[in-house]
Amino acid sequence: MTSPGTVSLTAGRSRVAAWALWDTGATGMNAIVVTFVFSVYLTGQVGAGLDGPVTPAEWLGRALTASGLVVAVLAPATGIWVDAAHRRRTVLTVLTGAAVLLTASMSLIRDDPDYLWPGLALLACTAACSDLATVPYNAMLRDLSTPQTSGRISGFGSAAGYFGTVLLLLVVYLGLVAGGGDTRGLLGIPADDGWPVRSAMLLTAAWFTLFALPLLLSRRTEAVVDDTPRVGLLGAYRKLWAELTDQWKRDHNIVYYLIASAIFRDGLTGVFTFGAVLGVTVYGISQADVLLFGICACIVAALGAVLGGLIDDRVGSKPVIVTSLSAMIVVASTLISLDGPIAFWICGLLLCLFIGPTQSSARTQMLRLTTEGKEGVSFGLYTTTGRAASPLAPWFFAMAIAIFGTDRAGMGGLVAVLALGLFAMLLVRTPRSADRTADSQA
Repeated sequence: MTSPGTVSLTAGRSRVAAWALWDTGATGMNAIVVTFVFSVYLTGQVGAGLDGPVTPAEWLGRALTASGLVVAVLAPATGIWVDAAHRRRTVLTVLTGAAVLLTASMSLIRDDPDYLWPGLALLACTAACSDLATVPYNAMLRDLSTPQTSGRISGFGSAAGYFGTVLLLLVVYLGLVAGGGDTRGLLGIPADDGWPVRSAMLLTAAWFTLFALPLLLSRRTEAVVDDTPRVGLLGAYRKLWAELTDQWKRDHNIVYYLIASAIFRDGLTGVFTFGAVLGVTVYGISQADVLLFGICACIVAALGAVLGGLIDDRVGSKPVIVTSLSAMIVVASTLISLDGPIAFWICGLLLCLFIGPTQSSARTQMLRLTTEGKEGVSFGLYTTTGRAASPLAPWFFAMAIAIFGTDRAGMGGLVAVLALGLFAMLLVRTPRSADRTADSQA
């Protein structure tokens, strides 16, 4: 007779694989659209002849600030809506479909300054859909795991995301972008009118669709009875405030950490999002070489996460976060004063080396501060507060450029966000008992 546990485990593996494949497609799409290809195309080619005092990079910062504000407003309502397990797939399907359609529409953006505004609008809407989609996606982790397996399943999804990013960047570079002359890549894409990038957008939309379908079309296993109360946008914020108040009464330190982590995590996202743009507009990296840099950056970040995790188990999460943020501030500040592709490659990869352990230890720190049995509420707040801070880095980036009149100053804006997050993190008290408990359970 087969044990129920064996049957459940076998069924769970296929569901976990489908869940991780979605991350493979989503993370790769974000890398192409927001970080390494389309954003660079908008600021480096489409907006190159733009008239006026505002640079394309500053407009990009403004567009992503608006996108972050939309996410900050809608994320709490989305989180409350997907508290009911059977709604998660529906919401995820709608947001995934919207992201795919918006990405495919980017193939219409020609190499002409008049197309900068629709291009920025498409990018901002895609970024918002992608961020909001992670709310139901992350909520599905509870359906797929137990407290004993959540860490490894989450790590498996993250690894799938890194793998998808590297693979898609390689495909785009070799197939559509590499080379010179009248055509690009192994597929011989015409080089004029932005066709290598426009073709990459169609490929990316198809890529995301391919890897999302196993999760979106998999057999539904959750209950269909909706016994959760229906709340609107204001109700979602009232519930969010109630949860924050409850955490404050239980432990002030958790709320301090939620604020600190929201700030420095947005700084990390800003470095990844705007780093490639600055590489082209300030440090002379070609758009083709940006893809190679992106591949190396993902590999280095993954290695940093592994090494940081090993150190985290020995010394705790806070020392890893504080050390990594401090190193990033030093490296980024140094990069501001340097010029040339070599400086960008060295400093850029060093930044990525410290991004990995900071992201990994941030989640571990949240777990160590959380009272047993309150993990769901705590990580719900962790996600929501992170989304609430999402306009911060783009706004600092755009404001720094506007104040100093140069794209180079945008990196200074990102350094300010990292410094603010570091200062807030230094105020967070980490009980030694939390680290000992985590060590004893490892």
